[in-house]
Amino acid sequence: MDDSLSPLVPLDMYELHAVHIGTNQKSADMKRFLDSFRQDSSGLHHIDIRQTDARIRTVAKFLSNYDPSRILVVSARQYGQRPARKFAEAIGAKRIVGRFIPGTLTNPRLRTYIEPEVILVTDPAADSQALSEAVSSGMPVVGICDANNKLRNVDLVLPANNKGRRSLALIYWLLSRETLKIRDSITDADWERSQNVDDWESSF
Repeated sequence: MDDSLSPLVPLDMYELHAVHIGTNQKSADMKRFLDSFRQDSSGLHHIDIRQTDARIRTVAKFLSNYDPSRILVVSARQYGQRPARKFAEAIGAKRIVGRFIPGTLTNPRLRTYIEPEVILVTDPAADSQALSEAVSSGMPVVGICDANNKLRNVDLVLPANNKGRRSLALIYWLLSRETLKIRDSITDADWERSQNVDDWESSF
């Protein structure tokens, strides 16, 4: 991360939301995104939150290259559904939360067929059907990736805890804010007045 940039939020806010808490297993692909000096007593690998912070900026800049209506966010994972939905509402993107119907990105005869230009998956493993169809369609894939995720077919990685309710709320809340700031739609103060990160958490 560029040392001249202040974190998007205080680093302890990432920790408060457990953004750094990874899994017991780690993939070789994700090794470079992990904090090699930290592993808690239960054997959980820790994600480097400075890299998470930097990647939120990178992903926001990348997504800002697309018409919002051509961005698709997907979350099969329960705790990702509310934040993914609110992210889509905030920036004007499409969303598929819950079950992903096979063929949605590849079969024009389906009623649910859509043609986005870029896809954001909450978890490459849980959203594997959507990821596979995105690859078949030739669209770039952005993925929120935990310590155990394999990165094959993920073009742009956002390293973070993608299983925690509070973590996913903060990640999507920040990603929405940064994407809208690039469009000059809001300021930090405007966003924080209108959007409380706690409201982005799944309630189930």
